[in-house]
Amino acid sequence: MNVYEVIREPLITEKGTKQEKVRKYFFRVDRRAGKREIRDAVERVFNVRVKKVNTMLIGGKWKRVRFQPGKTAEWKKAIVTLKEGQKIELT
Repeated sequence: MNVYEVIREPLITEKGTKQEKVRKYFFRVDRRAGKREIRDAVERVFNVRVKKVNTMLIGGKWKRVRFQPGKTAEWKKAIVTLKEGQKIELT
């Protein structure tokens, strides 16, 4: 997989921006990507050193549009912790 296919987008949320002080960054990643692939992609794209990667699968939610029930897509979230002195400028 290409590094730009592994990292879909950074998650810019209130909770995520508070975690930047402890060098943690949130990303939406491909569901098939493993922790090593995520680590390599972040290191190559942002030119930083990664200390740890945590992942979680987020299940889809049931929604209704015009009385038709449906489910949103499931996705994978990665929490990347950087080594001391490393920083990512997302904005």
